[in-house]
Amino acid sequence: MSAAWDVRYRKGVHLPQIGWWLDAQMRTPRAFVSHAHSDHLARHPEILCTPATARFIHARMPGRRTITAVPFGRPHALEFGVTATLHPAGHILGSAQILLESAEHGSLLYTGDFKLRPGLAADTCATPRADVLIMETTFGLPRYAFPPDTDVIALLIAFCQQAVADGATPALMCYSLGKSQEVLRALAAANLPIMLHAETLRLTRVYAQLGVVFPPYREFDAREVAGHVVICPPHGRGLLSRVPAVRTAAITGWALDPGAIYRLRCDAAFPLSDHADFPDLMRFVELVQPKRVLTLHGFAREFAATLRARGIDALALGQTNQLEFSLPT
Repeated sequence: MSAAWDVRYRKGVHLPQIGWWLDAQMRTPRAFVSHAHSDHLARHPEILCTPATARFIHARMPGRRTITAVPFGRPHALEFGVTATLHPAGHILGSAQILLESAEHGSLLYTGDFKLRPGLAADTCATPRADVLIMETTFGLPRYAFPPDTDVIALLIAFCQQAVADGATPALMCYSLGKSQEVLRALAAANLPIMLHAETLRLTRVYAQLGVVFPPYREFDAREVAGHVVICPPHGRGLLSRVPAVRTAAITGWALDPGAIYRLRCDAAFPLSDHADFPDLMRFVELVQPKRVLTLHGFAREFAATLRARGIDALALGQTNQLEFSLPT
């Protein structure tokens, strides 16, 4: 290797040596898109992503563009002798990490949003080795250690069943792409009829076209909502004003924060997340075995400091890093 990777950050990761951006939030000439959540998307004329993500991009952001859809595990040649391979990130269906390999620069792995825990509506996360790791660290503090998903789902189902038994309508607030489909599959054991917000319904149908199997569901109808569970994105809360008795629950990793139900304006909160928690962030670094780690999002600076305390070369991208040093005694 004659030159290290040059990694820059400005509303997305920029790799000027090869002319590509990773999850840029502004229009760029060409970008890798790890998944189709709006905070990772922009109207790039040229996009590299997985086939599933390409389907969601078409559904969420119509328009003309060149999309190169590469399946997981298939090497794809970029410019300057660089090979790109996409690996599952475990975040939502089709979400991908990108592994860049170059004789000149070595290997670089960018995770995008990811989680190690197996999900009900996403591919299982991979952990390829890399010299440089650029990783998402949304929950990068030790206090964010999620309980087992099975335990959270059991509590969520009990919440829904109790609400219906009391004559109320349980409304589960979660993002329309990814989290809603995870929750919908989790509710299969509840044996309760389910209604979906129109936006959630549209994206769930794309999931179904891609082969994901769900329990029965229908579009939200306020006239017939009694006895149903409603799955609704947070911004669609307004439709619930037509429902006489509602019990709302937020489905998010931030449910672990004290006072979450007051900040999220809901009756209950369940820590079911599509991001890695702190133990899994640490485990991911151990499995990838990078020589250098660059952190992004959430508690990026704090997590980088945690890694440095363990002897790992780590910095937070796009932030001022307070580097530690020791004095001789």
